[in-house]
Amino acid sequence: MSPTQIVVIVVVVLVVAALVAAGLTLARRRSLRDRFGPEYDRVVAERNSRAAAERELRERERRHAELRLAPLDPESRARYAAAWEELQARFIDAPAETVGDADELVTRLIAERGYPTGDFSDQIAHLSVEHARTLSHYRDAHEIHLRNSRGEASTEDLRQAVVHYRALFADLLGEEPVRPRVPEQPGPERQPDGRHPERGRPEQSQDATNR
Repeated sequence: MSPTQIVVIVVVVLVVAALVAAGLTLARRRSLRDRFGPEYDRVVAERNSRAAAERELRERERRHAELRLAPLDPESRARYAAAWEELQARFIDAPAETVGDADELVTRLIAERGYPTGDFSDQIAHLSVEHARTLSHYRDAHEIHLRNSRGEASTEDLRQAVVHYRALFADLLGEEPVRPRVPEQPGPERQPDGRHPERGRPEQSQDATNR
């Protein structure tokens, strides 16, 4: 084999190796994007490089694999769903207290599923592996909860906090804790006695409650 042939073979081997490495990198990147969703872009934006962000996300996966997570049994799921429904019913009378209760309820659910509940940033890191698509809701809810503790949150802020908490709560629960509110359908105005102007008889109103 001539020196030229040897050089060509070496170059071909190096090119193939580089292509394989690039393919593996792209596959790992695609896997991280699929798993972490918007959290991938968030971490990339916060780190100095994409490689550093991907190392952090792989480290989150490693730590997550060490957790002993467990799904809720039907009894626990029903108990949490009932607790959330009661919490939402209290919001009208005590919005500020309800947001604090929502934070505590979500934290209890996180713990029962097997996630650490100490430092908030650690919670986020562990939850991001399987619940990344609801993390922005949890962050927003937590921020409003902190503002509420300082007396800086409006009633609308508090309402939004409960909505945000509910997103993660439902994700961890595996189902919606209560049926979504059914809005009334618009229609012709009724006469004072409840009769429909076109049919001349009383109509039964739809139940638009959240029960």
